[in-house]
Formats: sequence, structure tokens, C-alpha cells
Amino acid sequence: MKLLTHNMLTSHVKGVTKGYPLLIKATEVKVSEVEFNPNFVSRMIPKLEWGAFIQAAEGLGHLQDLPNELITDFEKNEEFLKKVHRVLLEVEVIEGCLQCPESGREFPITRGVPNMLLNEDES
Repeated sequence: MKLLTHNMLTSHVKGVTKGYPLLIKATEVKVSEVEFNPNFVSRMIPKLEWGAFIQAAEGLGHLQDLPNELITDFEKNEEFLKKVHRVLLEVEVIEGCLQCPESGREFPITRGVPNMLLNEDES
């Protein structure tokens, strides 16, 4: 699971009002080189919940000196875009789980795929 995917996931357990951001508990993380596309990264940044992205990157030990606050004119800063690209698209959680911040419910990540399915009594 790449951090791009993580940034879009939320817990839908019945009764949960604050199911975002999910806490990553990784047991295996892999970094794989992905071709840098500055236009794609520039288009994705405004769609990110920046604070959740930074929190996830820091939790995985891959912050890459990214700032806590999004910089202005980021689309013109290639060094910044490369750092975001690395964390967003090259860092991948292979095994572990995602934990709902409110209920504590854990969703497994197996071979890079998060399983967000709920049990009957949870939906």
C-alpha cells in the first residue's frame, strides 16, 4: 500500500465519527524506484490531506525532510516534488495493518493490499 492510497482511506465502522487518518502499523516496508513525473505529483498534492501524509511518512521513518506545512509554489520546486514523489509513490507498506483512530479496529495489509472489509456487525 502506497501512502497515496493510505491518504484516501478511512474507517467506516458503525458509530465511528472520526475514522481518519488511519494509523499505519507496518511490519514490512519496501522502497521501490518509480519514474518521477513532476506533473502527476503536482496534481496530486492539492488532493492530499497534508497533515495525515506527513504523519504517515514520519511513522514509517520516511519523512525525507518534508515540512509540516505545505510550501507555496510547490509546483515550481523540483527538489520538493522529488521528495514528495519518493514518499508518496516509492514507499510501500507490504505487511501490517491500518488502525482506526476512534474504534481501534485493525484492517490487515497483506502483500501491499489493505483489506477494509467490515464484519456484518460493524456496518
